[in-house]
Amino acid sequence: MKTLPKCFERVVLALLEDLDTPRSLQVKLLIQHGEWDQLLNLKCDPARYLTAHDYHRDVVCTDLLRKCVDVPGSNSGMRRRKAVEGFYAAEKSCKVTNDRFEVHIQNGPYEDPQDVRVLGYLERVKSFIANVLGPLPRELAGRHGPGATYGDRGSRTTIPDKMCSRPTATRGARILFPFWEDTAWCRALMSNAPNRSDPEVVRGNRFTTVAKDALKDRGICIEPSINVFFQLAIGREIRRKLGKVGIDLDDGQARHRQVARDASKTGALCTIDLSSASDTVSRNLVKYFLPDHWYQVLESLRSPFTKIDGRDCYLEKFSSMGNGFTFELETLIFLGLSVVATEAAGVTPLIGENVLVFGDDIIAPSEASRGLLAILRYCGFTPNERKTFVTGVFRESCGGDFFNGTPARAHYVEEYPHDPASWISLANGLRRVAVQYYDSDYELGFVRRAWFCALDAIPSDIRRLRGPVALGDAVIHDVPQHWVVKTQHWIRYVRGYVPIRKAIPLERWDEGTVLASALYGVPSTGPIPRKQGEEAVDGYRIRWIAHS
Repeated sequence: MKTLPKCFERVVLALLEDLDTPRSLQVKLLIQHGEWDQLLNLKCDPARYLTAHDYHRDVVCTDLLRKCVDVPGSNSGMRRRKAVEGFYAAEKSCKVTNDRFEVHIQNGPYEDPQDVRVLGYLERVKSFIANVLGPLPRELAGRHGPGATYGDRGSRTTIPDKMCSRPTATRGARILFPFWEDTAWCRALMSNAPNRSDPEVVRGNRFTTVAKDALKDRGICIEPSINVFFQLAIGREIRRKLGKVGIDLDDGQARHRQVARDASKTGALCTIDLSSASDTVSRNLVKYFLPDHWYQVLESLRSPFTKIDGRDCYLEKFSSMGNGFTFELETLIFLGLSVVATEAAGVTPLIGENVLVFGDDIIAPSEASRGLLAILRYCGFTPNERKTFVTGVFRESCGGDFFNGTPARAHYVEEYPHDPASWISLANGLRRVAVQYYDSDYELGFVRRAWFCALDAIPSDIRRLRGPVALGDAVIHDVPQHWVVKTQHWIRYVRGYVPIRKAIPLERWDEGTVLASALYGVPSTGPIPRKQGEEAVDGYRIRWIAHS
């Protein structure tokens, strides 16, 4: 029978025993008997609880391993298979929505009475979106993203790598080639590798997956390099225009959590989450809602096909995660729907106060929830009933869970701890759970034994590196009297465990590529390679960290 690693199991069992609830006993027995499928399918419904503390204790043990891809019940092949199934299910949903909105695009004939009833509503959303977007930008300042592109894979995804490889683009993106030819990227290729300066035209993007939780992966699509270069420019422009009306997509998550916390006490606002939101933004939905000049630009940059399982699939969706403007575009559409739904409910929409949108995280007045959920479904979106809260004392938004004003989010272990850094992360996650529950930095309560078990797995010299929450997992979070501190030139320093990321020397590339990379922000020390979506870590060292 497969079990957890011994050191990690000690932490988990100590936590479960000290939580001392029927649910924690159930989780403990499932682990000891290897019933992983049952464990990973356990859920906590806040509507079944009377107090925040009861809910918090149960959700801590229920969700601890839910996202851990290392547990025996998790299977990478099965996770990917579910992601592929989700891709095709979203395409079927988008096909239905495309057919529904074709009638609106053609201005009839309207055979379904429901289409007529929502027409005025949709027109108001369309007008709102047009007012937010305004005129097209006069120029597009493209930029490279941090990840892979259609032709740049593996570890060769740094900006200089992208600058010297043959670019890729869809047929529609060729209309923007004159803009690309005016970039330092193109000039570097023309002077140093003219044989690679002619972009390769591809049919679209390619499908891949990343881990979401222990049972399923999340599907994403890798875009052609020229497409994503300008997609990011469009995304940044939409982000700027959203900022002008009160939607902050740079630092707005903290505001969402604050508003959700207040809403869990007052019930005045609801929080709505959507399933596969990015994958269900259909082509005709975007064509209908966006002004024609904006739509034409976005249409030229989207991928019309996805290569999945060796074949090209024609896309019913407009764009997917991996496209550089998907996040901003879905935010804009959901904002328009939320504002108009709020007006229809007789409430004045105040963007940033009673109407907030961050991707598919939606906050709106509770009075507007019925109409908003209905129009979201009409537009092809599926509210996630498990994460949508209209009544009761629980609200969730942007990583914040609140039960009647009390934070109640669990700590998720995404992989088995295997080195000092991952043990520090586990210890800090457990401590955050305790601070939420007891509302005190000093009281560890039911995580005390588990916290000390996690610290036991850390070498003694690193175990002494205590510090404030603000320094993240570079220190073990603890009360101030346990910090290792020094003051120099009126600056306070805390001893921490810091990752070492080795840059690739720029000498690897030719002078033209180096110059072009510098213009796009690559430091003189060279780019840092990425591994599995994050900057690669080559090791750790103990050093002093400035902390005000």
